[in-house]
Amino acid sequence: MRGGLQRTGLKRLAAGRLSRTDLALSAQVVVPHSRPGPLVSQQPLTMAAVRTLRKLCQHSQHQVCKLHTTASRQEAVVISGRKLARQIRDEARLDVDKWMMAGNRRPHLSVVLVGNNPASHSYVLNKTRSAADVGISSETILKRSDISEEELLDLIYKLNTDHRVDGLLVQLPLPDHIDERTICNAVAPTKDVDGFHVVNVGRMCLDQSTMLPATPWGVWEIIKRTGIPTLGKNVVVAGRSKNVGMPIAMLLHTDGRHERPGGDATVTISHRYTPKEKLRQHTKIADIVVAAAGIPNLITADMIKEGAAVIDVGINRVRDPITGKDRLVGDVDFEGVRQKAGFITPVPGGVGPMTVAMLMKNTIKAAKNVLLFPPERIRMAAAS
Repeated sequence: MRGGLQRTGLKRLAAGRLSRTDLALSAQVVVPHSRPGPLVSQQPLTMAAVRTLRKLCQHSQHQVCKLHTTASRQEAVVISGRKLARQIRDEARLDVDKWMMAGNRRPHLSVVLVGNNPASHSYVLNKTRSAADVGISSETILKRSDISEEELLDLIYKLNTDHRVDGLLVQLPLPDHIDERTICNAVAPTKDVDGFHVVNVGRMCLDQSTMLPATPWGVWEIIKRTGIPTLGKNVVVAGRSKNVGMPIAMLLHTDGRHERPGGDATVTISHRYTPKEKLRQHTKIADIVVAAAGIPNLITADMIKEGAAVIDVGINRVRDPITGKDRLVGDVDFEGVRQKAGFITPVPGGVGPMTVAMLMKNTIKAAKNVLLFPPERIRMAAAS
């Protein structure tokens, strides 16, 4: 019986969970030799020896914990946007199946692609492939780069009034002679799966349900689904574009109790006129850094608080000095920052796949006519 109690005492000693009773019991423990032969010592452990042994066990546990923490800090958790996007596509596919089983028409997405920009063609191909994967039908309408703004507006009007088209997007950027804001406002808000129409932007800023811009929504989903806390946290968004930086800041700082819940974070937005040293002062105290400025290696390891979450939205093509070929990089020095951050997204394979996945969610929302606006107000908002 005593032997069993002594073994229990030793286990608790090793775990650092000894009570006063355990200490008294452990003081009577006899330490045997590790192999056959005479015992090294058959003397009971003194209380001083027990305390010393306990300290050693606690120090050992602390070192193991320290090693684990250090490893996680030095080698940040790389968030796979591809895996998260796959989850969201699975949800979207199930949603489409339920929608059609209820007797509804298959959701349809129309994409207007102007010009021969290789990157735009690649992005559109990814979108149509993703649509097919979740059960959404799609079409790509190709137009020459010399199309007039008036002709493009006529095409958008036809698609707006086509009841077979649920979601509609015009791939950006557009040729210089076409005003992008005019085109974005021409797309019907209920079909605006990019979330760029002034009505949808306004509703987002008012914390109302709307078509959220796909990339900011993707960033928000990455943060939520990874379990990164935002309430009361410091966030820096590097970049103030109306399609990415500004909406990300809106989603992260707004009230989590509203119709369109936000992150309740304290958000700082930087831009091209923010001095690098000032930016560093902000990022050094930030729990979350979202880099969306379009500047390669803008965010470096010396700018990051240890354990911070770093979301890289940037997509930049740079020439590889070794291969001489172009490669994609983000706004973050990935290899340097991953040694210090707690979480980090890669480029490619981070925010990009999430953008496409959220676009599918918006298309399903459009098919269900979740958002209905009075036509008169839409026309007034677009014309203002």
